[in-house]
Amino acid sequence: MKTRNLFWVMLLTALFLATGCGHSLKSGDLSLSVGKDGRLHFEAACAAKPLLEDAATLSTLTADGAEVVFGPVEEVSGRMISDAFGKGSTLVLESESKNKLEREVALTAYEKYPSTFVVRVSYTNESAEDIAVNGWSVCGLKVKTAGDDPCFWSFQGQSTEERDDWIRPVGDGFFQQNYMGMNNSDYGGGVPVVCLWRRDAGVMVGHLEPNPVLVSLPVSKKAGEAFATVGIVKEYDTPYMLHPGETLETCEAFISLFTGDCFGALRNYAGLLEKKGVVMPESEPAAFEPAWCAWGYERRFTIDEILGTLPKVKELGFKWATLDDGYQIAEGDWELTPARFPHGDADMKMLVDQFHANGLKAELWWAPLAADPGSAFLKRHPDAVILDKDGKPQDITWWDSWYLSPVDADVIQEQKALVEKFIGEWGFDGLKLDGQHMNAVAPDYNPAHHPDDPEKDVRELPDFFKMIYETARGVKPHAVLQFCPCGDCFSVYHLPYVNKTVSSDPESSWQIRTKGYVLRALAPRTAYYGDHIELSDGGNDFPTQLGIGAVLGTKFTWPKDNPYVRHSYLLTPEKEAQLKNALEIYESKRLSEGEIVPGLYDVGYDFPETYVIRKDGVLHYAFYTRGPQVTQVELRGLEKGRDYHITDYYNHVDYGTVTASDKTVLDVSFDHALLLEAKQQ
Repeated sequence: MKTRNLFWVMLLTALFLATGCGHSLKSGDLSLSVGKDGRLHFEAACAAKPLLEDAATLSTLTADGAEVVFGPVEEVSGRMISDAFGKGSTLVLESESKNKLEREVALTAYEKYPSTFVVRVSYTNESAEDIAVNGWSVCGLKVKTAGDDPCFWSFQGQSTEERDDWIRPVGDGFFQQNYMGMNNSDYGGGVPVVCLWRRDAGVMVGHLEPNPVLVSLPVSKKAGEAFATVGIVKEYDTPYMLHPGETLETCEAFISLFTGDCFGALRNYAGLLEKKGVVMPESEPAAFEPAWCAWGYERRFTIDEILGTLPKVKELGFKWATLDDGYQIAEGDWELTPARFPHGDADMKMLVDQFHANGLKAELWWAPLAADPGSAFLKRHPDAVILDKDGKPQDITWWDSWYLSPVDADVIQEQKALVEKFIGEWGFDGLKLDGQHMNAVAPDYNPAHHPDDPEKDVRELPDFFKMIYETARGVKPHAVLQFCPCGDCFSVYHLPYVNKTVSSDPESSWQIRTKGYVLRALAPRTAYYGDHIELSDGGNDFPTQLGIGAVLGTKFTWPKDNPYVRHSYLLTPEKEAQLKNALEIYESKRLSEGEIVPGLYDVGYDFPETYVIRKDGVLHYAFYTRGPQVTQVELRGLEKGRDYHITDYYNHVDYGTVTASDKTVLDVSFDHALLLEAKQQ
């Protein structure tokens, strides 16, 4: 035993000497050294040009309305650690302010996560007086430009009512706050990381807390400056009182280098999160089956309209049918409205039985955590709502409803009972959880809840959706839970309790593709639903859904529209032919179950925009252009010297055989999308 312990001591010592001795630390392509003046110097070996500017520090603290000035680094030390992330080496920097506030910055390089530093910062009050902390920042970096146009591409994970692109360019005059709390009445939460990349290399910063934290990750690029700034910022609504002898720890953060676009970086982030207990699920096979939704008939649907459409849904080969909004009396009162279900539960059970009789699984739309003012639920439970500082209920403007508290006992009990009724009594096979309000909640100042800890609702919101997920699958072990946070950047903390993500009311085909790219990076074994095809460019962009590996969906009406709908979604012969072609391709390829191949193309800088999916040893290329016609494409990732048979699997065109070289090029013209299959001969 003593010999074994000595071996591990020697091994860990060797690791530290290799990666973190003296005043330096190294992890893969990322190196850090501490200068004599205490400034931090970064080197990115993967970058063709310098990527990061020197930093005076990776952290700041504001107290009593002013930034605290710390003296030079007084002590630099190293140690070996082993924790949830595995074995690593840590460099610790210590400094002190005039008012006896001690700062410790610890950076750790882990064996299993190359080119990544995990950053932990703490402040200890060694004075005899309280210190009123207004806020702090960590991982503040300046990322240098390199003459690219645009200066950078980025992934930024905030959610606002603008429903902006998740992947977007960054140039002069750019600023985005990326606040992870509520940015508008209905919109908040997201993915607490920023990826900022040039053509040669990029940097990602974010935090690794296992629950939502109310921080911002601002990105700024001022005109005339040769860098953009990123970081993590916390601002307290009321000062945090740091008492003598107490320690304030910031969120556990990280810095990571990467090459290419954000896909590989986000996979690395998801791997780190998994070690903190945020584990992404593997979807049920049923989650990958194409779906028809009755929303084409909108809220004033009739049962007869839905029943009349089912034979066509079955004929086309769909496997799911969704009953959408309009069956309920009100948000919060989820009993059936007599206007459409005059016989109550018997009518609903009959409808579900008819879904099943047509070979279709049944999915039910639901907007949890919302209740209309005046609803019977709120009359029974008036203290169930989230209140702001002024004692007013938090609005959900989209539903004209109020936010329910996810930690309120009555809310949990009644909504758990609803899931049991939907899945057990009514017989549905899955739920479509809908609404941008689900992505995050505001701090709760309701005195009936936890006024001493207003952010408890924020932190524990994921547990509410865990309850729904586990309840549904407790009743039906193979239940499918679709989560649709309309227009939000999906809260990463909800992903473990979802087995069907969705493009969620996309504003464009670009959003369908890039949302799928992000979600398949974060949760590669989870089904991604492209939403209704009618929401894509032109209402018929099947190449977008197929090329990114999305599950197909539609809300067509047949044989006629509901007279009260705002838009027609009638299935015409032309649309039916397109739909049949797409469904046949989907079922034959099943690219939704394939693997996105990272690193071959850059979703931002490369033209045309390109994705590659590997399925059963075959590479499937999806090329898109939103600009000029393309006359030539490069097929990257083929094995040099091998022959490949190339086909356009959407338009059913055979391009013959090519022999892969250092740069395999195919002459072909297209002006929107091109889907190619490369099968090795």
